[in-house]
Amino acid sequence: MEEAADCLDAKSKLPVRYDWYQTESAVVITVLVKNIKEEYLQLNITKNQVKIQISHPEFEVCDLCLNLSNSVIAEQSGYKLTPSKIEIKLKKTEGLRWEKLEGPPLDPEVKAIPKDPEPITDGPPAYPTSKKGKDWNKVEKEITEQEAKEKPEGDEAINTLFQEIYGKGNDEVKRAMNKSFMESSGTVLSTNWNEISKQKVDVKPPDGMEWKRWE
Repeated sequence: MEEAADCLDAKSKLPVRYDWYQTESAVVITVLVKNIKEEYLQLNITKNQVKIQISHPEFEVCDLCLNLSNSVIAEQSGYKLTPSKIEIKLKKTEGLRWEKLEGPPLDPEVKAIPKDPEPITDGPPAYPTSKKGKDWNKVEKEITEQEAKEKPEGDEAINTLFQEIYGKGNDEVKRAMNKSFMESSGTVLSTNWNEISKQKVDVKPPDGMEWKRWE
């Protein structure tokens, strides 16, 4: 926890502490201060800064300014006030792991947060905020490149070709493929709707084979 109370000396200082944690998409700052009403609080969020002013009648005016180490989307950020704390939720501009809350902007090559952590909750995440995660974007890219190099063969290649034709075809092509395949028990696959639509498609087994219906 960090102490944060930049106050005048006229009255007693307001006891204020804050802590933070992060998820893939957000940074959550928890300001621990009790019995703060909405009218006592002024909170402003910008791209790189959070300003908090607390004007409690029994304490000095307390100003807290946090210069963020990374940028946030101010219009998608906000806060929630409870009797024991102010919870500020900042929407990240990118799904990057922040190495620290405050400070000058960090190198953009900071590690990406894994895609599979738990969603935002009221409590801190299971992992420490300073722990670096595996670069899942790099892993996903490598898998995609590997899959692209692997060419399907045999029946798999034929099925892939049919799927591609069906996916890119218009409604008539799709109707023709569905009708011919179903009526021929999978022995005919046509993309010509004008021809297929005129009559029922007969079963046409491959040469040297005989088609029989299972009883």
